[in-house]
Order: sequence, then structure tokens, then C-alpha cells
Amino acid sequence: MSFHEQLQRQSADARQGLLSTPIIQGCLRGEVSLPSYVAFLREAYHHVRHTVPLLQATQAALPPHHAWLRGPLDEYIEEEAGHDEWILHDIAACGADAEAVRHGAPGHATEVMVAYAYDTIARRNPLGFFGMVHVLEGASVSLALMAADAIQLPLRLPDSAFSYLRSHGTLDVEHTAHFAQLMDRVDDPQDQADIVHAARAFFRLYGDVFRSLPLPQAEAVPA
Repeated sequence: MSFHEQLQRQSADARQGLLSTPIIQGCLRGEVSLPSYVAFLREAYHHVRHTVPLLQATQAALPPHHAWLRGPLDEYIEEEAGHDEWILHDIAACGADAEAVRHGAPGHATEVMVAYAYDTIARRNPLGFFGMVHVLEGASVSLALMAADAIQLPLRLPDSAFSYLRSHGTLDVEHTAHFAQLMDRVDDPQDQADIVHAARAFFRLYGDVFRSLPLPQAEAVPA
């Protein structure tokens, strides 16, 4: 079994914990509201804005024997640049104040998840950051496009309010295949264990972000 397959298997229960959060399950049933969607975008902005800095921190902390990862990380950095601005555009298209989000603070759960990512890189193992990549990209592939459709129709929002979910979900189909190839080149048992540990932690932390969002109220959905 390849390491990427092991990573998926060993984090499957943690992934299910994320997918079972009430707001995700409700969204897939069509239970949505504009305040919930804007709250999701707000928290997404406050972690996505750290993606490039986190990738750069990972790259800077790589030991010499992992120099082969510098090129792939350069590609990730180039591809991820500007995604936080997509989210602000979506927030504005929802009629909310994007600049207030830009200059505001994240919720506690998001702040903790971001802090854990930086701490993993600095204190434990920079390769642990790939556990976060596994969670955010793997979750978006399976959920982003379905969620966009489930939210847009009942709320009657324009396509311009879904550039992050739709573009991110489509891009990450390619990212996931590339990610699997990278992970299968990681052959050190300690590195593998650290990536699995981080993935399991990030599934729980990202689930906490979703659990922190306001649940939709039935009357908030237009008839």
C-alpha cells in the first residue's frame, strides 16, 4: 500500500468527523442561509490568507534531504497566490462588507487551526504541513462543488459569489493527484507518522471551524 493510501486510511475516521458536522450535513440537505455562507467565507479568508506564508515557512524549514520538495512547493505557492482575494470578491457579491472581513479578526477555531499549522512547521516537522494540505484539498474536492450548488439555488446568489468554492474545488482535483505523487515519495517512517498525525489533527480543527459557524434558520432562506 502506498503512503498516500495509508494516509487516507489512517485518517478516514477523522475525516468522517469533519463531514458529520451539522452545518455540512445541513448544507447537503439544502438547509442554507446567507449569514451562514458569509460566515464560512469570512473564516475561509482568514485561513486561506495564510496558505502562501505557511508554504513559504515549510519550504524554509525543510532539512537538506528534503530539498526535492522545494520545486513542488514553489508550484503550490504560485498556484495558491491570490486565492484570499477570490474570497473577498465572493463576500462582496453576497452583499456583505469584504473590507470589514479583510481588516477583521478570525474566529477562535480558525485562529487555533492556523496557529497549529505554524507550530507544526516550527516545532514538530515541516512535512506535517502536508497533513493540512490533505485535509483542505481533500475536503474541497468532495464538498466544494456540491456545496456551491446546494447554497446558490435556494439563496439565489450570482455565480460571482462562488468563485472560491467552484474554482478551488476544480483546481484541487488536479492538486490531489499531484499531492498523492508527492506523498508516495515520502519514505521515512517518522515523516509519514508526523503527516498522519497532523492530518488527523487538522480534520478535527477544521471541523471545529465548521462547528463554530451559525446554523441556518429556516426563515432565512427565501421562498
